Amino acid sequence: MEARLPAHLEVSALIRRVNAEGGFATVLAKGEHDAGTILAVLSHNGSGLRLYERMPELDGTRRWRCARTQDPEDPFEFQDYVDRRRHQDPDVWIVELDAADAERFIGVEPGAG
Repeated sequence: MEARLPAHLEVSALIRRVNAEGGFATVLAKGEHDAGTILAVLSHNGSGLRLYERMPELDGTRRWRCARTQDPEDPFEFQDYVDRRRHQDPDVWIVELDAADAERFIGVEPGAG
């Protein structure tokens, strides 16, 4: 098993990295201080929304996986999904990272999630 940073430290580090490189990052929902799940809403200039979360792998690691992308035909469905996730798990952190190639901040190659 991988050692985990406390959720609040990981979220803070993500926000600082994105902001330091000229992007925009903010917390959309605060979760459990130390062990909350982190969902990352990625975009570039507010469009092309993608939702990433860490999923457990068979080897015990947890890798970021794209759980949802915004459908241009139904733009409200993405936010509805994020809202449902928040209501299902009040301990979840939701952080928005808006930058070019935002996947790089979570260690994912763009298009590989």
